[in-house]
Amino acid sequence: MTSPAEILGLPKPAWAADEVGMLYDMATRFMSEEIAPRYDEFEKNEMVDRESWRKAGAAGLLCASMPEEYGGSGGTFAHESAIIEAIGHVGVDGFGIGLHNSIVAPYILHYGSQEQKRKWLPKLATGELIGAIAMTEPGAGSDLQGVKTRAEKDGNQYRINGSKTFITNGQLANFIIVVTKTDPEKGAKGTSLIVVETDEVEGFERGRNLDKIGLKANDTSELFFNDVRVPTSNLLGHEEGQGFIQLMQQLPQERLQIGTGAIAMIERALALTIDYVKERKAFGKAIIDFQNTQFKLAELKTEATIGRVFYNDCVTRHINGGLDPVTASMAKYWLSDLQGKVVDECLQLHGGYGYMNEYPIARMFRDARVQRIYGGTNEIMKLLIGRSL
Repeated sequence: MTSPAEILGLPKPAWAADEVGMLYDMATRFMSEEIAPRYDEFEKNEMVDRESWRKAGAAGLLCASMPEEYGGSGGTFAHESAIIEAIGHVGVDGFGIGLHNSIVAPYILHYGSQEQKRKWLPKLATGELIGAIAMTEPGAGSDLQGVKTRAEKDGNQYRINGSKTFITNGQLANFIIVVTKTDPEKGAKGTSLIVVETDEVEGFERGRNLDKIGLKANDTSELFFNDVRVPTSNLLGHEEGQGFIQLMQQLPQERLQIGTGAIAMIERALALTIDYVKERKAFGKAIIDFQNTQFKLAELKTEATIGRVFYNDCVTRHINGGLDPVTASMAKYWLSDLQGKVVDECLQLHGGYGYMNEYPIARMFRDARVQRIYGGTNEIMKLLIGRSL
């Protein structure tokens, strides 16, 4: 299938050839045929149903970068990028499989024991388990060292108490990696990641599905842990206190993934807007024929091209093991900032129709805003970049 990037003539990277390109085509068909026709329903219900998750698993769209021995497809982040780009290009941005695939599952792959990998990854690949990671708390957002949720060892179990908020996939997730303090006196060195399978515990409660500005189809929730007991074998890593290091090691991929969603929406917004201004007329001629329109679109296409080249380079570095945290922070902040700018300018070129919910650009305008907040605010990204100077 022809992507918005190809329509715009934007550069195609070497990593997107062959089976990655085939996966993009397959993911685009799946999103177009299985998710897009029901997307208004999912927005109204404020979540994508479990059946769609299982269908995605059956289609090979869950855990594409996990090894085949654990039920995955044996790919790399390039394959995950193809899936996330398909979601963005089709316009079903609220389907939270990006977090499931390239944030939750990698923690199990990189830090889980063989037993944990064999137990959990195949179920994540089929959609039997839906993943979430519970970092943010009411009093701790981008500052992960401020986490208060406590996990106390009690024999061969941990007893977890605390609350989390803004948790993506929060209503559906039955597999949650919880950021806890196993030793509050040690600060960051007292942080541990512990898995909670919600179907198997007591004391776990979900709060309301939070009423957000955008990404309505993506369930985002408060979670409460009230003396939740899990086996000590659910600890990720060979000892307590490794959680903060694990989080820091995985955050570059999370931030790059936010860049993936950003560049995909940039390309879709621009392609749809070019089509619109060619059809829409004012003062007897197409909107595209006005010099202001041409200049605006010239600027946006230039910036989209720069964004795509930068993004492609980041993915190449990442799959070769060379994406550093500072560059990932640059990708997250700059691409999400550009996303906001491009979508805003494209909405303006739609005129009054851009403000109508029936037009895709209106939904993109709402959905784009959170990109500058989650995964660490863009202000935090600039702080991290500044510290490297």
